[in-house]
Amino acid sequence: MKLLIKNGQVIDPVSQSIQPWDILVEGGRVSLLEEGIRQIADRVIDAQGLMVAPGLVDMHVHLRDPGLTYKEDVVTGCAAAARGGVTAMACMANTDPVVDKPELVSYVKDRAAAACGVHVYPIAALSRGLKGEELTDAEALKEAGAVALSDDGSNVDSAELMRNAMIKARGAELPVLCHCEITDMVENRAVNEGSVSRQLWLEGRPAIAEELAVMREIMLAEETGCAVHICHVSTAKAVDIIRNMKKRGIRVTCETCPQYFTMTEDEILRQGALARINPPLRTGKDLRGIISGLRDGTIDAIATDHAPHSAQEKARPLAKAPSGMIGLETSLALALTVLYHPGKMELPEIICLMSTNPASILRVPGGRISIGSEADIVLFDPDEEWVVNPEQFASKARNTPCAGWTLKGKVKYTVVGGNVIYEDGVKS
Repeated sequence: MKLLIKNGQVIDPVSQSIQPWDILVEGGRVSLLEEGIRQIADRVIDAQGLMVAPGLVDMHVHLRDPGLTYKEDVVTGCAAAARGGVTAMACMANTDPVVDKPELVSYVKDRAAAACGVHVYPIAALSRGLKGEELTDAEALKEAGAVALSDDGSNVDSAELMRNAMIKARGAELPVLCHCEITDMVENRAVNEGSVSRQLWLEGRPAIAEELAVMREIMLAEETGCAVHICHVSTAKAVDIIRNMKKRGIRVTCETCPQYFTMTEDEILRQGALARINPPLRTGKDLRGIISGLRDGTIDAIATDHAPHSAQEKARPLAKAPSGMIGLETSLALALTVLYHPGKMELPEIICLMSTNPASILRVPGGRISIGSEADIVLFDPDEEWVVNPEQFASKARNTPCAGWTLKGKVKYTVVGGNVIYEDGVKS
């Protein structure tokens, strides 16, 4: 099947440019990339007024499959991803049972094969059962298809275990993705330690709990030579630590999430448990520090930490509700609304953070449109405004504090391997 995308503006995050190219796709791959392609195709998409970019690669999602599928599953997660322009995603291991064995990695891959076409890359547990006591078999997990190791959702408190894990991960050529919050400083605490926690008479999650853990993981990365990636950075000081360590040449990458550059801890006062996430929403100073880190390249990627929960769970009192918010269907629009339209970042920079860099960190295909590359593509209108209505989401979950927000930037088509898997306004 031939697909021709005409009259769009193609974002090239590698050269950091935007080109008036047409794209011809044959056999699932880009075969021509130039102006004025006149070949006959089975389907033609007129992309007039649209930006055409490499499909987003979300390197941090929770699909809750196996075992917690009342919240989300691989199939609904893939449908949500497609609506958000995400053509590939990496899912965390904190399921039930935990993805800590090769057969469970295979289960996730098999489930993904039955979904809408979005590439799903399992991230396997670093320790058995996420208990931080015994290492998993890195080599066997990689052989089964895992692209990284992580105990995300749980800090690995034992420095000795983490050091040994990094040594083994380096040997297996797997990156280690780190949730950085020292457990006994944050356990069972719902909000950032600061003015909001004091107003609510709650113990808070101090920023230093994240910053100390970030420093330890980077020092271990330097000592072991392992490729270490810091998940969901949320504080300005953590950004400063990573910036300074990168200047020393240490092999470390990091991500943040849209929630950390769009909201502060004050959202807790407005929305309660819907705004409870881990790490927590921080201060205005931290938000500005995150944006600074995105702009100067300290932060390598934007991921969602898509964390679905049921409405009943999120309806619990703040101190008892689970942490997390969904984000697959709003991440690009949030980035465009908060970073692009106010002039803080350019489109190629944003796509690099949401596509090219995550693919590179995980060592998976994607993140570029070039001759011979797999045709994983998102087409979006950067100027179209829309109101977030969770009832229209493809995800099973509705737990977003962005409900009712007007965002500027709308995904119109998502293409995977040359197949249109999502078209705005067309029911699947």
